[in-house]
Amino acid sequence: MLLAQARTETLLTLRNGEQILLTVLIPVALLVAMTVMTIIPAPDPRVATSTARVLALAVISSAFTGQAIALGFDRRYGVIKRLAATALPRWLLVAGRVTAALAVVAVQVAIITVVALLLGWDLPPAGGLLWTVALLVLGTLSFGALGVLLGGALRAEIVLALANIVWFVLLLIGGVALGVEDLPGPLATVIDLLPSAALAEALTTTVVDGAAPGPGPVAVLLAWGLAAGALATRTTRVD
Repeated sequence: MLLAQARTETLLTLRNGEQILLTVLIPVALLVAMTVMTIIPAPDPRVATSTARVLALAVISSAFTGQAIALGFDRRYGVIKRLAATALPRWLLVAGRVTAALAVVAVQVAIITVVALLLGWDLPPAGGLLWTVALLVLGTLSFGALGVLLGGALRAEIVLALANIVWFVLLLIGGVALGVEDLPGPLATVIDLLPSAALAEALTTTVVDGAAPGPGPVAVLLAWGLAAGALATRTTRVD
């Protein structure tokens, strides 16, 4: 039942043209632009730093923005209410969406990796790769919880607007396109506590240096994910 539900959710996401634009085309275009253009500051090796930041953006796009919008409109059209009335238990509905999000992220990572290699990126050592995979899973779960929190509580039109605004803000000043070190001091202190900056910073450590991430970014991701998950269980509605 879990595999069937996850497969359905994954196929629905991959068949959506807007989702493909958000989850694949924009991250790939940004990766190429950040690598070959010097307008956006990035430490050397530029392609490795850009790859780490774009991987973080890919997780945000699919796990947060895509999940929030999909859940909001599924609630609007009665999909969640009908599924809740079937033999599928509630935990399986949630697990199916989480598994689908992980599957979509895996597709994104594969595409971004191929493009990065073509741009001259050298894979980090095995330890760095394992930590990168672990961070991608943790980031997907944390941002997925935030997506459910947003998409499960508000009207679909509001979710659509807010999810895209938040995505755009996180891209510009959330520690993704611009690193926290490139932001003004007071703003950098605040941004450093956001899950987007934590994920981008941790992935930069594993992808560029091939080392384990610091405890700070991991703690930030865990805190946001647990808080969002706990709050979502109280606020998420099926209609």
